[in-house]
Amino acid sequence: MSELRLTFVKEGRAAWISHLDLLRTFQRVFIRSGLVIRHSKGFHPHPIMSFVLPLSVGQTSVCELLDFSTVEDLSPEGMPERLNPYLPEGVRVLSCAAPVHPVRDMRYLEAEVTLEYDKGVPAGAAEAVCTLLLGDQVVVERRNKKKQMVDTDIRPMIASVTARTEEKALVLSVRVQGQNPGVNPALLAAAVGRHLPELKPDFVRVRRTALLCEDGSAFC
Repeated sequence: MSELRLTFVKEGRAAWISHLDLLRTFQRVFIRSGLVIRHSKGFHPHPIMSFVLPLSVGQTSVCELLDFSTVEDLSPEGMPERLNPYLPEGVRVLSCAAPVHPVRDMRYLEAEVTLEYDKGVPAGAAEAVCTLLLGDQVVVERRNKKKQMVDTDIRPMIASVTARTEEKALVLSVRVQGQNPGVNPALLAAAVGRHLPELKPDFVRVRRTALLCEDGSAFC
């Protein structure tokens, strides 16, 4: 039996594949590639596999992780070449290895939040947005554990924000808490729309770039 962790990319049109559909996709890919995944016991056995911090629909990532368990002892070497021919466009396995850290050790995620403006980035936008997101409070509406929409201060979950201006876009490089509690980077764009309505973007893109441990080292 082998406990393994895939690192994979999800980009392009694959951003619109939901978490459950992606899980089913990998289940089928494992079957087609000849991998025998360990299943749970009981009347309704299911494959033992799970994503580390599942990605929101519409967002892209270069650092997605999938944990799975095989029936036989397998070497992770060659796993990308074994799986990639069966994956859909936009999903690509980069590497495979035995997990180094338990999921509870994952603390931060880094992402690029791109605010797009059809008429160009407003003057002073970068400074104003960073001042807002690194201020005393950043209150946004988000869903609580009871599935109710409530105002929440996400400032304690924002570790760092920097901004750069590109053609018709303001790109925020952010580090936020990933879990316990965590914040979706898209909520930073929602905060801009709420507190700086004159800087509300016409479109928002989120690209996850790294998962980190408490000390800032790569989670793997």
